[in-house]
Amino acid sequence: MLRIVSLHGFISTQNLEVDMAFAHEQREALHLLHGIENGTVKSADTARLIAEADPALVYLILTWLRSRYGGDHPAAEGVLGRLVELTSQHAAVKTKMREGKADSVVTWFEEDHSYRDFGDIAFVALIVEKLES
Repeated sequence: MLRIVSLHGFISTQNLEVDMAFAHEQREALHLLHGIENGTVKSADTARLIAEADPALVYLILTWLRSRYGGDHPAAEGVLGRLVELTSQHAAVKTKMREGKADSVVTWFEEDHSYRDFGDIAFVALIVEKLES
């Protein structure tokens, strides 16, 4: 969602640029999340996306997926299987997860929120906004 703020008759391009950056980051984060969730992105390509992503974002997305697809979910086997494949075949993913777990944004989220309370879009929007602020 793009927002243009008018101050005394002037358009604030700063807010527009920030919102555009958020939108881009949100699309990238959702691409990663949905790629793992739906199996639409190969493991090696997912590992490359993770290598370029913020460690906190990686930790939060992978943890959201694990939380969302607990044992009784019908798609659990596929989603959790892709997570296991990803972390067992790509050591850099484990490293990103460890780095991300120590991030203050992860601490903030886990103290104030529950993974199960958010759908994918709301979750990503909240996390990207927090990481970018």
